[in-house]
Amino acid sequence: MEILQVENLCKVYGEGENVVRALDKVSFGVERGEFVAIVGSSGSGKSTLLHLIGGVDYPTSGKVTVGGIDVYAQKEEELAIFRRRQVGLIYQFYNLIPVLNIRENMTLPVLMDGRKVNEKRLEELLDLLKLRKRQKHLPNQLSGGQQQRVSIGRALLNAPALLLADEPTGNLDSENSKEIMELLRYSNKTYHQTVIVITHDEDIALMADRVIALEDGKIVRDEVIRR
Repeated sequence: MEILQVENLCKVYGEGENVVRALDKVSFGVERGEFVAIVGSSGSGKSTLLHLIGGVDYPTSGKVTVGGIDVYAQKEEELAIFRRRQVGLIYQFYNLIPVLNIRENMTLPVLMDGRKVNEKRLEELLDLLKLRKRQKHLPNQLSGGQQQRVSIGRALLNAPALLLADEPTGNLDSENSKEIMELLRYSNKTYHQTVIVITHDEDIALMADRVIALEDGKIVRDEVIRR
């Protein structure tokens, strides 16, 4: 069953001679529980695509459906709720609140949404991410790999329909990069989480089940690596 459908998605910046087509009629679907890597060089449109899937930006034309919901047919308030509850976003830069400890950083989005923290899931994630002994530490007391694990935990605590990671290993060395990808794969298998990872690193991409390659805003390859 497809959890995500992208149909003829276009994103155009500028006009006239200065027009830039960041995405040009991109269409594909993602099955529930799939682990997909989207690759491409800088400027290929991959980050733009991720932001449109996550409801962070508006397309020029086209349609994104997540779990049967037409993302951009929603009112602004509904779209904000969709972003908070249906999408988990992980960025290259960890975006942690420096004055909050690890546990507080992980639970903040849930509390800001006016909901109760799932303590059982939080405890599971602290163990999974090897952060239990660090949960009272501030972000500046952690390594880059540990900070990225916190951002993964923050995204997973919501149990979102989609986990979207934009260059999650971009600031990490090869050992930490592999560890982060293994964590994403583990969450994919253990929690049946649908994961889409943006990366320019083909070796990182090959850890996913499927690779979609973008070039000049168009899909040039869509390949299933493993089932």
